Amino acid sequence: MSEILHSKITGNHPKHFLILHGLFGQSDNFGTLAKHFSKYYTVHAIDLRNHGRSFHSDDMSFKAMADDILNYLDYHQIHQCYLLGHSLGGRAVIEFSYLHPERLEKLIVADIAPKAYPPHHQGIFKGLNSVDFDKVQKRTDVDEVLKNYIPEYSVRQFLLKNVYVRENGKYGFRFNLKVLTHWYDEMIEHEMTDGRFEKPTMFLRGEKSGYILDSDFDLIYGRFPNAVIKTVSNSGHWLHAENPKDFFDYIVEFLGK
Repeated sequence: MSEILHSKITGNHPKHFLILHGLFGQSDNFGTLAKHFSKYYTVHAIDLRNHGRSFHSDDMSFKAMADDILNYLDYHQIHQCYLLGHSLGGRAVIEFSYLHPERLEKLIVADIAPKAYPPHHQGIFKGLNSVDFDKVQKRTDVDEVLKNYIPEYSVRQFLLKNVYVRENGKYGFRFNLKVLTHWYDEMIEHEMTDGRFEKPTMFLRGEKSGYILDSDFDLIYGRFPNAVIKTVSNSGHWLHAENPKDFFDYIVEFLGK
């Protein structure tokens, strides 16, 4: 039997709403929002493979991530769902929508377009791969290493949420850094232009983010002819954290209560 992604399920409603985080994230990133959404939907905040408390695997292809979503739906006996993915999670749900449109009612993609991106996380990967957990006595030791590569405090705090104490008593990262490092270029440079999804779709972009440009609109509408594109004000790439109210309001308006 296929391994099933770890999730936290809140709410008890007929409509199921699955949420997938971005690179280096985990389901907890949507914890507060999931509670709000659970007033209207059964919410599944999910850890992607090689992230959070989900299983580790050498395969980080979008096909494998789409299969994970399908296996999750089958395991929980969910025939159709609403599906939201942010960043890397957005690329996973795009792939899923191309392959299994019959399992979706509506799709939401947060701050990512179905296009190739130039690699831009090199400093983060250098920093993470520079951490020697044999020398780490406390979480702040990890931060001291990351400071040399990642000047942004908020980014370091986001990454440090993944530091935990392993069974052997030593600290480690919850995400599978070796596999993510290996697959990074493939994940970020993948075009994702070989599919089409015709059901209702919403793309949300951060006002201060450069991930979805005006010039991407034709590409999005070509692949998602029933798409709407909304801009979340006063937010960058982490639009769900920087302006959760507008993020929430746009989604509830789009999905319906």
